[in-house]
Amino acid sequence: MLKKYAIVGVGGRAEFFYGAIASEYRKTSELVAFCDNNQTRQNYANRLLKEKYDHQEIPTYSNLHFDQMIEVEKPDVVIVTSIDRTHHHYIIRALELGCDVITEKPITVDEEKANKIKQAVEQSNNKVRVAFNYRYAPHNTKVRELLADGVIGKVFSVHFEWALDTQHGADYFRRWHRNKINSGGLLVHKSTHHFDLVNFWLNTQPETVYAAGGLRFYGKENAEERGVDAFYHRAHDSEAAKDDRFAISLADNDHLKAMYLDAEHEDGYFRDQSVFGDGIDIEDTLGVLVTYKDKTILTYSLNAYLPWEGFNVAFNGSKGRIELTVKERSYVNSGGEKSEEGQAEQTTLRVLPMFDAPYEVSIEEAIGGHGGGDAALLAHLFGEEKNDPYQRSANHIDGIQSIMTGIAANHSLKTGLP
Repeated sequence: MLKKYAIVGVGGRAEFFYGAIASEYRKTSELVAFCDNNQTRQNYANRLLKEKYDHQEIPTYSNLHFDQMIEVEKPDVVIVTSIDRTHHHYIIRALELGCDVITEKPITVDEEKANKIKQAVEQSNNKVRVAFNYRYAPHNTKVRELLADGVIGKVFSVHFEWALDTQHGADYFRRWHRNKINSGGLLVHKSTHHFDLVNFWLNTQPETVYAAGGLRFYGKENAEERGVDAFYHRAHDSEAAKDDRFAISLADNDHLKAMYLDAEHEDGYFRDQSVFGDGIDIEDTLGVLVTYKDKTILTYSLNAYLPWEGFNVAFNGSKGRIELTVKERSYVNSGGEKSEEGQAEQTTLRVLPMFDAPYEVSIEEAIGGHGGGDAALLAHLFGEEKNDPYQRSANHIDGIQSIMTGIAANHSLKTGLP
């Protein structure tokens, strides 16, 4: 029997899910509806279904008619890929109306909304899954296996550095993510991946968080201090943007044009805002210190304007050290093929025993987005259920624990206190 899916929010991340259902998972899954506040964007999603996936068009609903969609189309599962600050609304309402939920990360953006989701799950008979694709990347799964096997004994500290480059990193400052009310800032929207990985790797939970950082590179004031004197609000039809290497042209990319430029008359959303404009209230330079319940400490950094894309993470334990370096392919959200988003270009995993020679660990080669994790996640979500020895499926508690590190860090940034 086919499981029925409805998708709310048909922006940049939605096609990852509906494209999979409409192609390789037709035998197990059925798309029944789109829901969004922008009809032009829903029409384009239907066009992609028909032209790209050879799938029939499906009914569309305004976000104001979410309840009606559930009543009429009767989905078993609602997939939430709307703007982050609205996740809690659709998650909670879907649960109340008897649906399971798959939500894009982050599960929500602050502790009040997180508590409401937790209460809604406890009051329902349904489940929430968070789409943490990085758990499924072979190198990240291998790290969990090595740590669980005690290869370096008890882990005492972790050093984790994530680098966003001037293409991908800048993209968060062009979009709705640039305002913390929408995204929770990079500590929530982006770092939820990273903090979840640490929870996943160590099988523990955060206890105390301290953070420092700010907006150091993007924003108008920073640009002025570097001598920039040509400014613009958005790139489209701007002469000043033509000389800005950080500008993005929606008109020159058919997908971005159809999804955003052609749709902005409905909701006034500009996808191509200047990264050196006013009104940005998220940080681009961040350092976080976390103590976990098992006494492990994490030193973490995130920078969004670097010459390379990827991460370094090191685990220091009672029997040695593990080092993982992953260089990822740079990308702009929805600016190319989904399989290119976060694709691993170079991966090195090394074990350094305390008294023996270091050695490199072989990793299963995986292609596709997010280090090869995308395909494995989709198979887990929409394929036949199989036992997973690594327990990579993430529920609402996993989603909340991951954002709470970032939320606590946001509070620490405000107060200067743990």
